[in-house]
Amino acid sequence: MTRWDGKRVVMIGAARQGLALVRHLSENGASVILNDNRTEDALASSRDQIADLDITWVTGGHPLEILDGADLVCLSGGVPLDLELVKEAVRRGIPLSNDSQVFLEEAPCPVIGITGSAGKTTTTAMVGEIAREHFALRKPGNQVWVGGNIGNPLIRDIRKMKADDLAVMELSSFQLEIMTVSPQIAAILNLTPNHLDRHKTMSAYISAKSHILTHQKPEDIAVLNRDDVHVRELFNEVKGRQITFGLNEPYNKQDSTFYKRGKLYLQASGQIAKILKEDLISLRGKHNLYNVLAAIAISAAATLSLQAIFEGIVNFSGVPHRMEFIRSWGGGDWYDDSIATTPERAMA
Repeated sequence: MTRWDGKRVVMIGAARQGLALVRHLSENGASVILNDNRTEDALASSRDQIADLDITWVTGGHPLEILDGADLVCLSGGVPLDLELVKEAVRRGIPLSNDSQVFLEEAPCPVIGITGSAGKTTTTAMVGEIAREHFALRKPGNQVWVGGNIGNPLIRDIRKMKADDLAVMELSSFQLEIMTVSPQIAAILNLTPNHLDRHKTMSAYISAKSHILTHQKPEDIAVLNRDDVHVRELFNEVKGRQITFGLNEPYNKQDSTFYKRGKLYLQASGQIAKILKEDLISLRGKHNLYNVLAAIAISAAATLSLQAIFEGIVNFSGVPHRMEFIRSWGGGDWYDDSIATTPERAMA
């Protein structure tokens, strides 16, 4: 028996996240209706991926009657909350969820969640690299799982996870805005105008991001950028321990990371440890210095060793399309930074 036995779930959106969640729900006993506005021909690939599952497809629109008898409505990341089908579910009192929510509710291992307007993917991947270094040294029988909005829905691998593993997940505002559970370690890297076509106002966008902290417990940890004015406004939301990161050394002895004279430092329990020199970092740019400082703080929160933090950062070469070095040509260095789709990212 699982908690999904006999439950009727409507899944809106047959994209990557939706398909992963549908498989998890169906294989654990739920009766699933998968709804997508696209035509059957456009959904051929999606259908093929879950052809072995006994589910009901409703395509080409969003008829309200599919909500009849539903216990839960789950949304793929791109599904807007002002969709009439979603609004009707809210009117009927049907709870909303998504793959990240279900994963956090059921994950057997500790979870690190990372969000922000920029740097999420780089920082998530870097923390994953550090954690793998730590596990190779200290816990060779266990595994680090990296995913979420970074491209791999972690709900897909939840059955393989063990209690002493570690999950590192990237979380977007689209996922967070409806979530009612928070990771044990929650990081907010920065907050600049983004996805305002979806959230309409900066205030609503910040509110969605803040949900990563909202449901933490007193024993949980928040990792926050003390140099970002909008993130600082969320300091009062912290329910447990707080670790901050920023360029300058903080005036007090708070747990933090900082940069000073070409070196990166960790301050914890009143003690300061030098982690590494800046010139050992392969990533370019001030924004990546912030990403590294965040990764150190997050790793410290997860009690990963200083040796693993050093090795993981030194060995980390970045992720595609983010200040990715391509070649030297014509007297200059050429980089692929095509992920920079907002002014703040491009200026960084």
